[in-house]
Amino acid sequence: MALIVQKYGGTSVGDTDRMKNVARRCIAAQKAGNDVVVVVSAMSGETNRLLKLVSQITDRPSEREQDVVVATGEQVSIGLVALAIQAQGGLATSFLGYQVQIVTDSIFSKARIKRIDAEKIVEALKQKHIVVVAGFQGQDEQGNVTTLGRGGSDTTAVALAAALKADACEIYTDVDGVYTTDPNVCPAARKLDRISYEEMLDLASVGAKVLQIRSVEFAMKYKVPLWVKSSFTDDPGTLVCEEDKSMENVVVNGIAYDKNEAKLAISGVPDVPGVAARIFGALDAQNIVVDLIVQTASREGKTDLSFTVGKTDLVKAKEVVERVAREVNAGSVETDGDVAKVSIVGVGMRNHSGVAAKMFQILAAEGINIQLISTSEIKVSCLIQSKYTELAVRALHTAFGLDKAPAAS
Repeated sequence: MALIVQKYGGTSVGDTDRMKNVARRCIAAQKAGNDVVVVVSAMSGETNRLLKLVSQITDRPSEREQDVVVATGEQVSIGLVALAIQAQGGLATSFLGYQVQIVTDSIFSKARIKRIDAEKIVEALKQKHIVVVAGFQGQDEQGNVTTLGRGGSDTTAVALAAALKADACEIYTDVDGVYTTDPNVCPAARKLDRISYEEMLDLASVGAKVLQIRSVEFAMKYKVPLWVKSSFTDDPGTLVCEEDKSMENVVVNGIAYDKNEAKLAISGVPDVPGVAARIFGALDAQNIVVDLIVQTASREGKTDLSFTVGKTDLVKAKEVVERVAREVNAGSVETDGDVAKVSIVGVGMRNHSGVAAKMFQILAAEGINIQLISTSEIKVSCLIQSKYTELAVRALHTAFGLDKAPAAS
């Protein structure tokens, strides 16, 4: 008997008919001889509806109270899915995050899981129940409701799979696997049979929406076999797994983009030790994640510093940076919310030279200017004007040979 954790996203539980479909899949998995734990998101659009209600009250909400509001979406879903399983003759028990002791830190709206007490889940499984757990939520050490950020149900599922030592974690969504890029942007995008944890981690970090980055981190750390599947078909999906030698034959395995980027540029920054630490330390103190960073060469003891943050953090980040700029006698702070990050990812980059140069040449040929660049062992990211995003993705997808399946080795 295997233990399987299944996660169903908002579109998969978007209405009662889809919930009944989820119930059928859960019961079928149990009848195949498996113990089944199901993690569900709020119904499609529900989190946005709840956030809109918050915004109608205040434009600067307490993140603690906002978490109290948005966490209710999953409570509705788990109750309805459990009822749907029962209505089809199955046994089911639903649990909220605090009931199964998903303990997190206290960073509201972006909480990280610290530990899970799976005892209640294990007891329910022994009673042959399908266990339905609310994704996206937990509680901190003080008992406050917390949420894990957008896509947090993925992280809940993989963390539960790790805690329960599950045989597999299946992420069900409205797409049937991981694609070489967004099919809505590039019709030539292909579904991958498998992808390495490291590639998936980098794709998630640079904008691919199919999995939340922290869920991939959990899967890689605990070596949880992670499947991405569609809840509307029986396609086998994509396996996210450990890297093997054959994966290195493909130089670039995916193209990702992220329009949720904003750029800040500080001019006339004193080029002395400790200034950068003060700027980024102040941003970190406000839990603002910084992405691409570029510093120009020093001229007359001054330098210019540019970096990106998430678009939703732009207002807060600008306030922080303007304050620190005054403290260190830097110049003006300029912002640009009309940018996007385009990235190429592939473990094959480790063994092939000239990949970054080729990317730059492709973008130049399309008349696309690069504002910032970031590289890692298996990733190259460029910040460009947002209006060129789709053009850049399609051009890179074709140039790196992703329009066609690689030849069999």
